[in-house]
Amino acid sequence: MRPAPVRRLAAALCLVFSLVNLLTVIARADLVWTAQTGWRVEGGALSGMAGAEGKNALEKMNNARASEEAGSWLGASRSYQSIAKKYPNSIYAPEALYRSAQLRLKRKEYTKAFEDFQQVLGRYPNTRRFNDIVGEQYRIASALLDGARGRTLWGLLPGFRQRDKAIEYFETILANAPYSDYAPLSLMNIARGHQRLGNIPDAVDALDRMINNYSQTLLAPDAYLKLAQTHASLVDGPYYDQGSTKESITYFTDFMLLFPSDTNIGAAEKGLDGMKTMLAESKIRMGDFYFYKRSNFKAARVFYNEAITAYPESAIALKAKVRLAEVEAKAAGQPAPKAQADAPAPKKKRFLFF
Repeated sequence: MRPAPVRRLAAALCLVFSLVNLLTVIARADLVWTAQTGWRVEGGALSGMAGAEGKNALEKMNNARASEEAGSWLGASRSYQSIAKKYPNSIYAPEALYRSAQLRLKRKEYTKAFEDFQQVLGRYPNTRRFNDIVGEQYRIASALLDGARGRTLWGLLPGFRQRDKAIEYFETILANAPYSDYAPLSLMNIARGHQRLGNIPDAVDALDRMINNYSQTLLAPDAYLKLAQTHASLVDGPYYDQGSTKESITYFTDFMLLFPSDTNIGAAEKGLDGMKTMLAESKIRMGDFYFYKRSNFKAARVFYNEAITAYPESAIALKAKVRLAEVEAKAAGQPAPKAQADAPAPKKKRFLFF
């Protein structure tokens, strides 16, 4: 049992925390705008700015909104920026930055709009507009990834595409709201962006993060399938390293085991067949090298058997069995068995294993 002084201290601390929470609720206020009254602060005993400073801030907010309503978006945006800078600790600052971002978005100033939204989240993380802002940031990043161009330059030239910036923005969204519905969506778009830019290892990393961190989302099947297909795209052929082939087989298999009712199961089966065939063909090529080029029957047997193991009951496995029969005949000093129609004699090719 705790001593009496300790219990009294604990009780006092609980009382202090309760009072702080109560004062926070009481002090919380909302900034509301209507065409009839303009901006006004509602609720919260500590909501407004007192005296002349508060009056000036409110007047500037109303003037900026008037410019916005009149269609002067550039002037209104600058006014809101000025308010946020001059009154950073006021209730007006987060709203001013939010409205500035919205106006910049209307003007297709995508990067500046995103930065303004990010300032709101960075400076005022408890803003009531948190979800709205994350949604707006997601829409900006998506537009840039799809090739949206910014505001025209000097009124003549179209703005630049910024797909690399889109990837950066999706990473920011992921950091801002890792537990939101936008997080797995952002990772899928990060992967799509990297793949479009040719950054395949980064695309694989994004899909891997998606599977590891958000395996229960509706996007998980798509992530598994895309990861398998992305690894498959790295395969250069049977004469080269088969690391990507094996990774692809793993993810195709996982997809089929985890999501047997998925509508893309046919695509997965086709992809798995192609990759298993590639791996088995690679083993046969290695076996051919040792059999025909080095007369190393032991090594040839190993690779032909690995080809059969890689994809049993397939045409490629039958081909490997024919090769094994040739090896055994050659090792015994007997003539090679007659080649079957489905197992033609190998043509001379350039081997790239060594």
